[in-house]
Formats: sequence, C-alpha cells, structure tokens
Amino acid sequence: MKKFNIELITIDDPTKNAANLRMKTSISDEQVSKAKAIMDDVTKYGDKALIDYTFKFDGVKLDSITVTSKEIDNAHLLISKEQLRALKEIKRRLEKAEKAVINRLGKIEVSFDGTKISKLLKPVESVGCYVPGGRARYPSTMIMCAVPAKVAGVRRIVACTPPTKDGTVDPLTLVAADLCGVNEIYKVGGAQSIAAMAYGTQTIKPVSKIVGPGGTFVTIAKVLASSKVSIDMLAGPTELLVLADESADPKSLALDIISQAEHSADTFCGLVTCSKKLAENVTTELSNAINSIDRSDMVSKSLEQNGFIALCKNYKDAVMFTNELAPEHLQVVTKDARRLSSKIESAGLILVGEYTPSAASDYCFGSNHVLPTLAFARSRASLSSLDFVKLVSVVESNKAGLKKIAGMVKLMSEAEDLPNHYKAIKARLE
Repeated sequence: MKKFNIELITIDDPTKNAANLRMKTSISDEQVSKAKAIMDDVTKYGDKALIDYTFKFDGVKLDSITVTSKEIDNAHLLISKEQLRALKEIKRRLEKAEKAVINRLGKIEVSFDGTKISKLLKPVESVGCYVPGGRARYPSTMIMCAVPAKVAGVRRIVACTPPTKDGTVDPLTLVAADLCGVNEIYKVGGAQSIAAMAYGTQTIKPVSKIVGPGGTFVTIAKVLASSKVSIDMLAGPTELLVLADESADPKSLALDIISQAEHSADTFCGLVTCSKKLAENVTTELSNAINSIDRSDMVSKSLEQNGFIALCKNYKDAVMFTNELAPEHLQVVTKDARRLSSKIESAGLILVGEYTPSAASDYCFGSNHVLPTLAFARSRASLSSLDFVKLVSVVESNKAGLKKIAGMVKLMSEAEDLPNHYKAIKARLE
C-alpha cells in the first residue's frame, strides 16, 4: 500500500499563510526561458517548428496540422448517441447562461446637453481557443471556450489541441467543436500553439484574442504573447479550495479534492476548516482512497507536492485566508454556506452547499470552467461572452454641446499644459 502524506497548516496569520502557500504555484525564470525559446522557434520557422515540437512533446510525426472535414465527419461516427446528447446539453446550458449576460447589455445611451453617447457591443473579430490534451481529453473545454465566443458574435473561431498518439484528435473534442461552430481546428498544443495563434504561421493565421486553460507552459506562453495579442486570463493548472465545517461529509470532501487533483500533477487543492476533527477525517478519507482510485499516481503526486489542509481558529480567519489565496474553484460546505459565501471577494467560481461540487461545475451546471488561477481571481472571474466583445463608445455632439464644455476643457488643458486641446475646440466655436 502506497504511503500518503498531505501538508497540515495551522493558520495563525491568514495573509502570510496564504502568501506562503502561493509559492507552490509560482512560475520560475527557467520555465519562462523555455517557453520563450519555443515561441521564438515558431516565429522563425512556422509550421516546421509546430511539426517538430509535436513530435518532440507528443511523440507524433504529422504531415499536416490541419483537421480536415473528413476527420470531423468520421468523429461523429465514433461517438455514442449518449455522448452526443451530453455534449448538446452542456452546450445548451452554457448558451442559455451566456445569452442572459449579453441580452442584459442591449443598446445603452446617455445624453448631456447636446452630446449623446451610445455604448455598443462589438464582437472581437477572431479568437483562438486552446483546448488541452495530454493524459486526458477535454471536449467540455472546447464547449466552454467556443460557446461564449459564438454567442458574442465572433466570426472566426480557431481551436488548437494536441493530437493523440495516432496523430488524430479525440473524436468527442472534434464533435464538440463542430457543434459549437468552430471554423478551424489544428493538431497542435503547448506553448507552440499559442505562438502560432498569436504570430501566425504558413497555415495558421493570427487571431485577435487567445482564450482557454492550459498547463504552466501554455500559461507562460499566453503572458508572453500578450504584447502582441489579447488574452483572457492566466488559467493554469487546476486549483480547488474547500471551505467546510463539521457538518460536511469527510468522504465527499475527499472525493471533491481528488476530482480536481486528477487533472495533472501540478494542481493546487486543499481544505480550510476550523474543525480539527474534520481535518483529521478528510486526511483519513484521502489516505484510504488514494490506493484504490483511478489515476492514483497523478492524484498522489499532486496532493503530496501541492495539497494542504489548513486549520483556522475561527471562520473570520478562514474567510480572510480564502480571499488572500484567491482560488480558482471555491466550494463552501458549511451549515451557513450561503451567508459565508457572501463574504468571499476573491474566487474564480463560488460553489455553495453540499450538492454543488466542483466536479459537476466542470461540465453541466451551465457555468464556465475556464477560470483564473495563480491568485488572479482577485481581479476577474470566469470566461464569459463579455470576454469576446468590446464595449465601444460612439459619441456625437452638436455645437451647443461643445460650447457647454468648452470652459472646462480650457481649464483642464491649461492645468495639464496641453494648450492645443482647447484651441481645437475654440476654432469650432468662433
């Protein structure tokens, strides 16, 4: 039987403790250098670099990186009716949620004494969706990236995803892309795919914005590419924090933590509680489960490297710790879960109560599972249709409107030592 250990932390200074834990998710200069070297090669050599890196990292020698319509048609034959129904239902729920957001932001107009401002939603022209591969397949991520883009009205949707060992793309992922109206699909992953979508190659034309989750190197690549192209967020390896009290079921909490730790060996998952008994019981449940679950090696490595159980004096400290940690997913499983969750300011997604596990949110609740990691939940939340639109101000003023503000412009332009600003107004009013 495999021995299992998870770090137990006593929270005596929530801000400091959270900052220390966050060191586990920091990105090294060496990783940045490696990602940059890959991206430089793609910039220089184009498709050849994509094919070479696909062989190096995925073990597949490709003749072409483009997914053909024939491959998509064939993918439909390889999935079951039940799988197709599931994909359609996930898409339907997410579409409903995203349309509700866009529909609330109709035409907005304000007027000030002869000046009218219209706030218009304009879709981004083209987007690139990164869909991870590796040891798992993510048709759900294809839906999470493409549906809000389609709802927003994006005309060109590109998807990049690593090929499987036989040089194909997972059929469920291809069918998901087809259902969501993705225009182009390429068999390429990693930092090299981000470079291709940002800078372009002989086959892949550059996009206006790149979205989607990925591992550390994909996340770094998105940051590096952001000087050339817009990105959604830093959506790196999965994170889960469970905030729970003695009323929660230890076995369910252990399975929640395992469900997110199985994504990869570098996930960041833990429990925060004021109950020593719950902390001990969850640790026991994790130890009991670790030897019998699928993907045991992955889960065990992840939890031993980055997992934790944090014990607080009171729930005020637990909330402070949570807000400082700013996790990607937060589950609140307490007797007063709704009240406690209202105190959370920094979490990518807040899941309230026993029957709202993060595993379900990855698929079917109708929320989006592309979420900020690395504590960026302090400044943003999930991917949505708003990430694919620009709020454009259209301003129209008449002479009376301009005359009304001329004096203020004169005062401010003089204060900022920009006198030609006022001269441009004055000339129109003489």
